[in-house]
Amino acid sequence: MAQIQTPLSCREHFIRFRSSKLRQSLSSQVTAISPLVDQLMMFVRNCRKTDGSELEIEAAVREAVSNAIIHGNHEDPYKRVRVMCRCNSDGEVRITVRDEGPGFKSDAVPDPTSPENRLSTHGRGIYLMRMLMDEVSFVKGGSVVRMRKKSNVGAVAERKERNDE
Repeated sequence: MAQIQTPLSCREHFIRFRSSKLRQSLSSQVTAISPLVDQLMMFVRNCRKTDGSELEIEAAVREAVSNAIIHGNHEDPYKRVRVMCRCNSDGEVRITVRDEGPGFKSDAVPDPTSPENRLSTHGRGIYLMRMLMDEVSFVKGGSVVRMRKKSNVGAVAERKERNDE
């Protein structure tokens, strides 16, 4: 079950602490992905101005958690995937997904856009995460992925101005 570290609402929390955090631990079962992502995205939407980038964040999180369950923990229900999401008051989102697997070499993953890989039925998750998020890094031998989506405070104001013209 998700735990928000303060009983305050996101808005009240921002006024006092400038950020809010959600932590979740789940069993390595594919059926656990959607409920976790739904809950995490509700948290993100409460802490970030709506600008359409939520769909990008959601897809990247779904890929990271799927990879952790399927490739990292090999769907072993006794292994856990831990997810931490931190939202800053300016709309910046940082997400960490950690599995209990042996890791991998992210630079050894084939490029899914190369002609020989275009028809492959897998191998696009890391590419998608990198395209959808502003920063993606793999640490601890690849068993931890860290993703960041920059603040969207200015982007919302700019889009509103363009629409008003």
